[in-house]
Amino acid sequence: MTITALTPAQATARFGEFTVIDVRGPGEYATGHLPGAHNIPLDRLDEAADVLQQAAQRTPLLIVCASGARSAKGCAQLAAQGIEAATLEGGTTAWAAAGHEVERPAGARATWPMDRQVRLAAGALVLAGFAAGLAWTPAHWLSGAIGAGLVFSGVTNTCGMAAALAKLPHNRPPKSAVSFQETLLRLAA
Repeated sequence: MTITALTPAQATARFGEFTVIDVRGPGEYATGHLPGAHNIPLDRLDEAADVLQQAAQRTPLLIVCASGARSAKGCAQLAAQGIEAATLEGGTTAWAAAGHEVERPAGARATWPMDRQVRLAAGALVLAGFAAGLAWTPAHWLSGAIGAGLVFSGVTNTCGMAAALAKLPHNRPPKSAVSFQETLLRLAA
């Protein structure tokens, strides 16, 4: 199954045809998303496969994230289960940069995108390991461990640091956010 990638302009032209699925974590989703998007985090996509299959039979699926990387991975995951979906090139960032509307729930906090948080945390830990290693040589191992973690992340296309950062309070959705179960019910309707 071929994965279709749509530019923001292409997606806008057909926007009313799609069921939009945002695969970012709930905290990122709450900072702003495409109008009408449903939040199904990438790590829960398999749990939602049956409902997404039903939704895809009614209308085409458009999978989005912040930059397009996770949505492409989500499309591949769905394609492996026989569910056709398109991805939005450049994600929500490109959508907003093109001047298109982004919904932001009342009381939503503006947080950095997860990839930026990971770069900051990894960079800070490498720098701390280097600086501490000047005083105590074994501390250089911290920098090495972070480097090894980044290599593992690149090879496996997973990110343990992102999973850990997602649990921090500033990355959690507001209490008013729609639950995963409620999202599934809305998609099934």
